[in-house]
Amino acid sequence: MPHQRLSWLPLVALLLLGLCACSRPPADDAARKARVYELYAGYKKDFPQAPEISAAQAVALAQQGELLPIDVREPVERAVSTLPGAVTAKQYLADPGRFAGKKAVAYCTIGYRSGVWAAQEAKEGLPVANLAGGLLGWLHAGGTLVDAKGEPTKTVHVYGRTWDLAPKAFTAVW
Repeated sequence: MPHQRLSWLPLVALLLLGLCACSRPPADDAARKARVYELYAGYKKDFPQAPEISAAQAVALAQQGELLPIDVREPVERAVSTLPGAVTAKQYLADPGRFAGKKAVAYCTIGYRSGVWAAQEAKEGLPVANLAGGLLGWLHAGGTLVDAKGEPTKTVHVYGRTWDLAPKAFTAVW
């Protein structure tokens, strides 16, 4: 009988090793970026009518001073860091006309919450695009972050372990 119990030990050890490996983020930035867009592709089915913009396009618009990032994340997430020049959804909705001339782009960690929000606002006639891949896509496209004081930072709130996919140069918190 003791011999039979030991025969299961390698299988249990292999299963535990596999579970541990799944909980770690990919080792390199290319694999992290690929995982961001793999997850985002699965999420998009919940908001197919939301207009979207690629992270590379958003970074280019920001460099030209033509981007209005709209952060739909929770205050605890925004307190860590935001896209430069970001406003909250509440600030935007209070007076969308105030931001005329800029491309309104909603974002969250990976693009799910902002996609749902952008789809809702599109139904209301507001021209808001969703940032494909969210904040994580932005970082992989070379975008920068600022802290609550407006200073550059390498710390990013990633919502949870599943989304610990920022480039390795960043410190993720959740």
